[in-house]
Amino acid sequence: MAIPNEALQKIIREIETQAVVAQEQMSVVKAQIASKQRDVRLLQLTTDEVKGLPADTNVYEGVGKMFVFRPQTDVKQRLSRDTTELRSDIANLEKKLHYFETTFKNSRQHMDQIIRSGGGRS
Repeated sequence: MAIPNEALQKIIREIETQAVVAQEQMSVVKAQIASKQRDVRLLQLTTDEVKGLPADTNVYEGVGKMFVFRPQTDVKQRLSRDTTELRSDIANLEKKLHYFETTFKNSRQHMDQIIRSGGGRS
């Protein structure tokens, strides 16, 4: 049973569109992962610096255009919490990336299969 030419072209366009969208989303997700990994590294460096300070050292955090005193324990807790949240975000983004990679790969395989089969012509 042969698939009509117009229907075949429509299917190929839909699969190709799906592949292009998946590829674009992969680029976006990769950029987001890279950004969050940089943020984790920055938080880790900040945490290392704060841990290296004597216990009686005053610690200030930037708030807008000013700095506000915060106890070291509060700063360490915030840094730890932010790092945990970012790592969770990265894990979720990696799952999303895997989904888009699979979608892209499957779309390409389907297109190749259609082309190899000669468009469903017997």
